[in-house]
Formats: sequence, C-alpha cells, structure tokens
Amino acid sequence: MSQNQSTQQKLMTNWRWWLCSLLFVATTINYLDRQVLSLTWKDFIALDFHWTDEDYGNITATFSIFYAFVSLFAGKFIDWMGTKKGYIWAIIIWSLGACLHAGCGWATMKFVGIDDVESLRNVAKGSEIALTISSISVWLFLACRIILATGESGNFPAAIKVTAEYFPKKDRAYATSIFNAGASVGALVAPLSIPLLAKHMGWEMAFIIIGTLGFIWAGAWLFLYSAPSESKFVNKAELEYIESDKVSEKEEALAEETANDGPKFSIIDCFKYRQTWAFIVGKFLTDGVWWFFLFWAPAYFSELGFPSSSTMGQILIFVLYLIVTLVSILGGYLPKIFVEKKGMHPYPGRMLAMLIFAFLPIFAMFAQPLASVSVWWPCIIIGVAGAGHQAWSANLYSTIGDMFPKSAIATITGIGTMFGGLCSFAINKFSGMLFDYAGGQGDAFVFMGVSGKPAAYMIVFCYCAVAYLIAWCIMKILVPKYKPINV
Repeated sequence: MSQNQSTQQKLMTNWRWWLCSLLFVATTINYLDRQVLSLTWKDFIALDFHWTDEDYGNITATFSIFYAFVSLFAGKFIDWMGTKKGYIWAIIIWSLGACLHAGCGWATMKFVGIDDVESLRNVAKGSEIALTISSISVWLFLACRIILATGESGNFPAAIKVTAEYFPKKDRAYATSIFNAGASVGALVAPLSIPLLAKHMGWEMAFIIIGTLGFIWAGAWLFLYSAPSESKFVNKAELEYIESDKVSEKEEALAEETANDGPKFSIIDCFKYRQTWAFIVGKFLTDGVWWFFLFWAPAYFSELGFPSSSTMGQILIFVLYLIVTLVSILGGYLPKIFVEKKGMHPYPGRMLAMLIFAFLPIFAMFAQPLASVSVWWPCIIIGVAGAGHQAWSANLYSTIGDMFPKSAIATITGIGTMFGGLCSFAINKFSGMLFDYAGGQGDAFVFMGVSGKPAAYMIVFCYCAVAYLIAWCIMKILVPKYKPINV
C-alpha cells in the first residue's frame, strides 16, 4: 500500500459500516417479526384455534405468495420513492402488520360468540364449531400476514440499494453478508425471547412487543441516513473510497447519470436481460429452502419431542441459528479474499464462492436419517445448510450491483425476490399438505426407507440438498462470464 493510500485509510471515516449495522438491525427485526408465528403456532396458537399442519402451511404459503407479488413492485417503489422514504414506509407497514396479529384471538372469539380462551380450547376436536374457529382464525391471520408481507417485501430492495450506494464492488458481498446475517440473528434471538414472552405474557404480547421494535428503528433511520455525497458523517476520503469503482470516464459518466436517478428501467425492460434471469433462477430455486427452515424448524423439533416451549427446544433452535450466523458471515468474506488475495474480478470471484456454498446444503438429506441417532444431528446439519443459504444469498444479491446501474438495483432485487417468494409459496403449501397426508397414512407412507411424517420431511430435505447446485449451473449457463448492463 502506498503512503498516500495509507494516509487516506487513517483519515477515512467509517460511516458506511455504521449504516450497514443499521441495515443489520432492520433485517433482524424483519426476521423476528416473521418468526413470531412459527415459534408460537404449534405450542400456543394451534391449541386455541384447533389448527392442523395444513392450516399453518396455508398461512405461510399465502404470506409467501403475497410477498412474492408485492416484491415485484416493492423494488420499483424503493427506486421511485428513494432509499430514505421507501425504507421508512416499508418498516412502518410491516411493524403495523406484526402488531395486528395480537387482535386475531379477540376477533375470533367475537365472531363465534365465545367469551374466554379456555372455552375456545375446550371445543370438541373435529366438531362444527371447532372447524368454524379454525377457519375464521386462519382468515384473520392471513389478513395480518398480507400486511406484514407488504412491508417486509421492501427490506431487501432498500438494503441492497444502500449497499450499492455506500460500498465499492469488492466490499459489497461482505457488507451484504453482515446485514443479511440479521436474518440469522433474528432467528437466533427469536427462540430465546418469543416462546418466553408467549409463555409468561401470552402469544398476543409477543407479537406486540416484537412489532414495536420496527417503529423505533424508523425513527433512527429518519435522522441518520442520507446519500454519501450529502452525508455530514462521510468525509472526503471515505467518499473517494466509496466511489473507487469509477476508474474510467465511461463509468464516471454512468455514475453521474445514476446519481440523478440514472437510466430508467421499467419492470418489462428488466426481463430482456439474461443477467436478470440468472438472478431470478438463483432466487426461485433456493429462497424456499431458507423459508422452509425458518417456518418449519420449530415444528420439526416439536415432532421430535422438543417443543419450542421447552428449554431443550429453545436451545436447539438457538444452536441451529448460531451456526448459521457465524458461518454465513465468514462466507460473505470469501469473495473479498478471492478479489484481493487472488486478483480475481469481483463477479467470477463471487460465482466461485457461490459454487462452494452450494455444496453445504447437500448435508440436508442426512438430517432425517440421523435424527434417530440424536436430535443434535439435524440441528447441526440444518444449521450448516442454512449457513450455506445465507452465504449464497449475500453473494447472489451482490451480483446485481456487479451487473446493473444503481438506478435499477432495487427493481431487479424486487423481481428476484418475487420469484423467491413463489418458491417459498410452493414449498410451504406442499409441505403442510404433505405432512398432514403422511401423518394420516402412517407406516403406509414410505420414502427412502423412512415412513410416516418423517418420510415427508425426508422428501423436502432432499430438495433442499440439491437446489443450490442446480441453480448455480443454470446461472452459469445464462451468464458464463462478467457482462455488465450499459444503457
């Protein structure tokens, strides 16, 4: 490093990393809000409303499909509204939706004319009134999940746009892995807090307390964020580092253009590029895997005899996401090593890292067979597979900044997120139906030597194991080498 570069490093502010920490907190809140239902439905809410696996599967699937639909427009909304206002709107909407879940029990009792929770629980299983309670409560939760999905769809387009604004290409995967680790940390904190809140204060208060966190974050974002060139927290040295990718007059002209919102991309225009389709494939085939782990892991451990209301159940979920968190952050640093130590271009370095991460979920196919040996095996294996997804996801998001001008980043992110949501819809809907069917068939339902509901889990785990390698191969065929979009 030259003396001038060394001096610049010493004088440089690090506001970009403080903003990255804010993105991390927002993503943590995002996943905490999403996890409240998965950690309370099996052991708390289902007892009140007589839910089956299919009922829960329908709720998570509807959340996923609506999240997918809104994501198509969320990125465009963020590009149009701007990072600051768009992010605030997103988190306020999803926090409101999270809090509204708390009213579903009261509303259900009003609809069916029951005055207390004990009477609600004591309704005869399978009776007409039980089916009515189940149906009404599912529809009420669906309404709340739709509001939650509407707001949450804006988190990643906004966060990816901030990352592209504040970090040069070589640092984006690492920065993305840091804020994306909020998904893991949210899932890590959730089993230590949400079941305890539900147990001691009621599941309703769990939704309210966790939902309120988003409103606090919105207030902080309002005062702390502005564009790099306008931020009072960014000095000249840091701004020069942020803009260090501008090495040619052509790139500088493009950057100047994008600083004023740049070339406009309609949603239809985005589908004309193979680079868009590569991102779509990466999201469509793999996002559902993460959401399956997120929504169904607590129920899976409950099936193994460790409900989320038990200390062991909470420890298992905690350890699972501790593995995800630690490994995924290191995974986001891998492309930086390829670029700085091996001299690779950011895009091929990212693709090589993604290939490595694509092998980690393969272990998922051993989770169910090894569950008979010890419950810790599926805990560790799902943790490793989840870490592979998070590291993969951080680099996948960063490929957008490699290929597209900043003015299109949130839009492309929204499109890919929509297709990821479609995958999540399919896997959650299918899983709920499959688990109820397999449970009803008992030993008559067999897959790879496993019978009953465990066989159903085995089927889903097998898909999770191979999804990433298939996605990587298709992405490589679509975009075999680095090719940025110039408009």
